Amino acid sequence: MENRFIRAEDVAQELNVSKPYAYKLIRQLNEELKAKGFITIAGRVNRQYFYERLYGAGKGEM
Repeated sequence: MENRFIRAEDVAQELNVSKPYAYKLIRQLNEELKAKGFITIAGRVNRQYFYERLYGAGKGEM
């Protein structure tokens, strides 16, 4: 089963950005999730939410 969370290393590789920028994106996405009442984990973001926010759909739907 695929991990439900995506880490900064994977975000950086997926978007071809630096790790510090990937951490910045994760912080932003986690703040959005916190505002919606979800519990978040520092340095990781829900994989499904990541793909929805960046691409507008789940990874398998593109």
